Amino acid sequence: LELPKNVKETTAVIYRRALQEKLIKGRSIESMITAALYAACRLCRVPRTLEEIAEVSSVDKIELGRSYRYLVRELGIKMAPTNPADYVPRFASALGLSGETQAKAIEILKKASQMGLTSGRGPTGAAAAAIYIASVLQDERRTQRDIAEVVKVTEVTIRNRYKEIVEHLLDDLVEFGFGRGLTPEEISTKLNINMSDMEQVLKRKAKAATTG
Repeated sequence: LELPKNVKETTAVIYRRALQEKLIKGRSIESMITAALYAACRLCRVPRTLEEIAEVSSVDKIELGRSYRYLVRELGIKMAPTNPADYVPRFASALGLSGETQAKAIEILKKASQMGLTSGRGPTGAAAAAIYIASVLQDERRTQRDIAEVVKVTEVTIRNRYKEIVEHLLDDLVEFGFGRGLTPEEISTKLNINMSDMEQVLKRKAKAATTG
C-alpha cells in the first residue's frame, strides 16, 4: 500500500486505544487492526479504499467496513467526509496521465463539490468521472473501462457520475474546450452531448457577452 510513517503510527495509536477500551474482545484481531489502518488512512488524508485495504489482508470488505464503523463509533473518532480530489493524483498516475490532466480533474471536482454534486456519493466514483472528463478534454483519453479497473468502481458508476457532472458544469467545460482551441462540434463529440445543448451554451455565452 506504500503508506507513510504517520499512517502506521496512527494505526498503532488507534489499535492501542481499542485494546484499552476492551473493544477487541470477541472480535477478529486482524479485522480490528485492518479497521484501525483504514481509519488511520482517512485521518491522515492518505486515501485508500476499503477494497484496497481488504485486498492486502485476509479480511473481506464487508467485515472490514463493519469493524471500521464499530471502531470509529466506540472510540468517538470524528471523520471528515472523504474528499474525492484526494484520490486523483494516485489514480491519474496509475493511468499514465499528465499533471495538467490531474489538475483539471481536481478543478472539476472542486466545482462539482461547490454545487453539491459529490455529497452523499462515493468519492472514488466522482474522482473516476472527473478523471475521465479531464482526460477527454486534454486529449489523453482513457476509456471508462480503463479507469474503472484502476479505481475499482463499475463503468455504470462512472457513467452516472459523468452525466451529473457534465449536466451541471457544461458551461465551464465548454469554456475550457474553447480555451484549448476546440470547435463546438469537437467539444460536443468529446463530451458526448447533443448539439442542441451546445447551442444553449453558446446562446448563454453570447447573452453574457452582450450584457457584460
